[in-house]
Amino acid sequence: MSRAAVLALFPGVLAALVEPGLFLLGDAGRRRLIVVAGGIAFALAIAFTALASGFLWLLLAMTVMYPASGAFVALSQASLMDLDAERHEVNMARWTLAGSVGAVLGPLALTAAIAWSLGWRGVFAVCAAAMLPLVLGARWAGHGAPAHESFAGAVRGALAALRRREVWRWLLALEATDLMGDVLAGFLALYFVDVAGVSLLVAGGALVVWTVAGLAGDALLLLILRRVPGLRWLRLSGWLVLAAYPALLVLPNPILKLALLAAIGVLRAGWYSIPQARLYSALPGSAGTAAALTSVAGGAGYLAPLAIGILAERFGLQPAMWALLLAPAALLLLAKSHQSPVENK
Repeated sequence: MSRAAVLALFPGVLAALVEPGLFLLGDAGRRRLIVVAGGIAFALAIAFTALASGFLWLLLAMTVMYPASGAFVALSQASLMDLDAERHEVNMARWTLAGSVGAVLGPLALTAAIAWSLGWRGVFAVCAAAMLPLVLGARWAGHGAPAHESFAGAVRGALAALRRREVWRWLLALEATDLMGDVLAGFLALYFVDVAGVSLLVAGGALVVWTVAGLAGDALLLLILRRVPGLRWLRLSGWLVLAAYPALLVLPNPILKLALLAAIGVLRAGWYSIPQARLYSALPGSAGTAAALTSVAGGAGYLAPLAIGILAERFGLQPAMWALLLAPAALLLLAKSHQSPVENK
């Protein structure tokens, strides 16, 4: 196995094993401690990445970074959900928008740093320093009341949650919609080069279009949720993507493909934030448990890119990409079958 594969695989596997336990501890009265400790470890890991002099030091830094990121970021999200239980969808939409802003500004910051001869190490050093006020803010911020008296009680609560259909519905929705998110993004450049026949430069442009369209969609979602209930938007956008994605695959013109890609990037706004918000609403006061279950389900979701890759190896990339239609189809099925007295928390 190559060093790059080890860096990509080992920290993520370790985080998938460690994070659920940390999140459940967060529901057992240890959330503030875990968030602050995770933030400190995250900052130190970023700093060590900037200073890493070899492969083993870089592996160590990333091994710490992955679970520390989950402890700091995911449990901070859980605290936000528990502190404002009446606005889960809006707050998740805002959270996702912040992430999209970072996804756009991050590459720009790296490009600027290289242009100014700072290099990637300089970017990591600045990010490590920027973490310090965030950790201090987390120390003094509210984190909600404990949902359980002990870790054992949190584990029993998580097992009880898995017996509820509503919890499974939104866990499945999160994993299904990721097919039209990270999984699609992972194959975009290869698709545009091997299937659409464009240059590497244009394929890179497709990734830019996808990222910027996602940012625009996440910004528009805040306006949409003021007028349209979240579930209604999921159903409407699901039907539109169900029509647009096949057109992207069938039409031969690269410009039309890019236009449809941008449309899909905008339309899939809310495909993460609304199901995640609904999962939090299904487990009131136990946002750490919701985060733990999402982490476990997300670990299983790592198999999706592997499955697409196997299909592409056997049948070709173009036929394999049709499998991603499962995302809007599953979303329509799951959103339609959900019955809730509150349409837009």
